Amino acid sequence: MQRLPFGLALLALAWTTCFAGAAEVSRPRITGLAHVALWVHDVEQSRRFYKDFLGFDEPYSLTNSNGSLALTFIKINERQCLELFPERETNSDRLYHISVETDDAEALRVWLGSKDVKVPDKVGKGRIGNLNFNVHDPDDHQVEIVQYSPDGWTAREKGKFIPDTRISRRMMHAGILVGDLDASMKFYRDILGGAETWRGGRTNQPLSWVNVKHADSADYVELMLYESLPEPDKRGTAHHICLEVADVDKTLAILKQRAERCHYTRPMEIRTGVNRKRQINVYDPDGTRVELMEPNTVDGTPAPSSSAPPPAPAKPPGKS
Repeated sequence: MQRLPFGLALLALAWTTCFAGAAEVSRPRITGLAHVALWVHDVEQSRRFYKDFLGFDEPYSLTNSNGSLALTFIKINERQCLELFPERETNSDRLYHISVETDDAEALRVWLGSKDVKVPDKVGKGRIGNLNFNVHDPDDHQVEIVQYSPDGWTAREKGKFIPDTRISRRMMHAGILVGDLDASMKFYRDILGGAETWRGGRTNQPLSWVNVKHADSADYVELMLYESLPEPDKRGTAHHICLEVADVDKTLAILKQRAERCHYTRPMEIRTGVNRKRQINVYDPDGTRVELMEPNTVDGTPAPSSSAPPPAPAKPPGKS
């Protein structure tokens, strides 16, 4: 075999390395759950629930060109919030979108595009100054990718609007309804780089939940599995947010003190979930479930993962 002269060999090696580097795309970090956006019927009632009852604050809002409210923000911590949007139609799905944070939005846009996910031509900059773009998961849930900018409002309000009245300091996960587990796992695990941490289900029933942790965070998405998808206006239990609390006994006592003043009349009780963690479920005025959950199991031993098979891919409501 004839060898190339040393100089040509170096040139060939450099060309090969350059070409390989141009072709290879790596996934940037996904550093956690940024926010969950909800459609709400009555903004004032929702404010009363999230601010007065759950104790969060509202750092800023955005208006439409006619002066009406476009959306408002409920701050959970320095990097997580809820976005409340006035509904566009009644009796609709309350979930608008979920959002994950990255430290390089443009690199993640390129990465997702390389995995055949439909992405926009460029990363935009939102009205509060952060970089973002939207994609859709296999169930057509909108997933916003956000990178916090140094000059954005999130950074501007650091250290503000985090009162001691907050019932929780962290959004642990977002629960979303999925119709096809395999397709969802390809998106959240294989493409976004998440890791499955637990599968849960009730005795003698198909698999009900799969938790997929974000790649570079302890936050996770909880995939809620159904044999048949509920009607859009009946998804408030599946589409939920989970807030971490250190002690549900203290949490319940605080909420009971606030309930009458905040006109919250639904029953509240402490339960131990299938995951063996104590929790309290409360519901916002539109029926969206807010799960208040301790981070550890009742005895410190992890709940075993379910081996039940997942349900067959669900059909949309009204289809047989």
